[in-house]
Amino acid sequence: MALLITIIVLALVFDFINGFHDAANSIATIVTTRVLTPFQAVCWAAFFNFIAFFIAKDLLGGFGVADTVSKTVIAEFVTLPIIFAGIIAAIVWNLFTWWLGLPSSSSHTLIGGFAGAAIMGGWSKAAVAMGGGMGDWFSAEAFMLGVATIKQSVILKIACFIFLAPLIGMFIATILSMFIHWICIKANPHKASKWFKHLQLLSSALFSIGHGLNDAQKVMGIIGAALIVSYSMGMDYGISSISELPIWVALSCHIVIALGTMSGGWRIVRTMGTRITRVTPLEGVAAETAGAMTLYLMEALKIPVSTTHTITGAIMGVGATKRLAAVRWGIMKKLLVAWVLTIPVSGLLAALIYLVVRLFLY
Repeated sequence: MALLITIIVLALVFDFINGFHDAANSIATIVTTRVLTPFQAVCWAAFFNFIAFFIAKDLLGGFGVADTVSKTVIAEFVTLPIIFAGIIAAIVWNLFTWWLGLPSSSSHTLIGGFAGAAIMGGWSKAAVAMGGGMGDWFSAEAFMLGVATIKQSVILKIACFIFLAPLIGMFIATILSMFIHWICIKANPHKASKWFKHLQLLSSALFSIGHGLNDAQKVMGIIGAALIVSYSMGMDYGISSISELPIWVALSCHIVIALGTMSGGWRIVRTMGTRITRVTPLEGVAAETAGAMTLYLMEALKIPVSTTHTITGAIMGVGATKRLAAVRWGIMKKLLVAWVLTIPVSGLLAALIYLVVRLFLY
């Protein structure tokens, strides 16, 4: 019971970190275009992060992304120590990338940590069953039995969207930006800028709702997985499936991510708002709307994607419509490296943490 409570608390800590780590996603353009002050912007984003709970519950009728995340690892191989190690790894990697000012994916960090700990759990169990010698630990058979603990098709689909989500965001943003420029070609620049500053409030709200819908559900999925394991262990508070997820889990995840968003994340705001490309109010509307549309599409498909990747691709799209040189491709190369490394690095970190955890919890 104590381990379950610890996991729930750590999952909410990760949710809070996710909020301030990803706050820049929905407020970077609105802050850099001076539509709102930083404090006003995070309060605005936090409010719509929370509103996403009611949209998912009452309009969408469920939490599909949470269900996908909870099934990343095959149910029979999920244990509380595996979940514990995965969350610790995700928290460490998120704080490290925040400190560096890199907008990496909290989503992929959490999924990578969960999968990495599960692989090591299966690997170590197989090695011990084979005899526990050094040769058993480094045998291909033991390793493959570890890999068999995860749903590889789900992981592969999620990994594919590391590249597809920003490309979709970029494509939609490019089309939107070109369309907006076309309809505003004869507009008074001063009046147009004023209108688009007002419209940025709407586009930022739409993106913040998408952030709440997608990111809060990933933590809900992890807590749901822990409660399902608890049910199999005969605990009173367990559930048999994600459809039985208590309302307090969903509500607390949305409240905590909203509180995390209110805490800011100014290092990443600078990267997102100015270092990729300079963004005007018109371009901010196009980027945020494109990012929101991409997130809503992924919600419909029940695919957990990175809001960071999505909005970064959208910002690149609006920058490229001005000219390709307007996008600082050197910065994008660094971001791409961080994105690609997120799942394997967080997975490796979780595997190492699991080896330590198993010494004390088994």
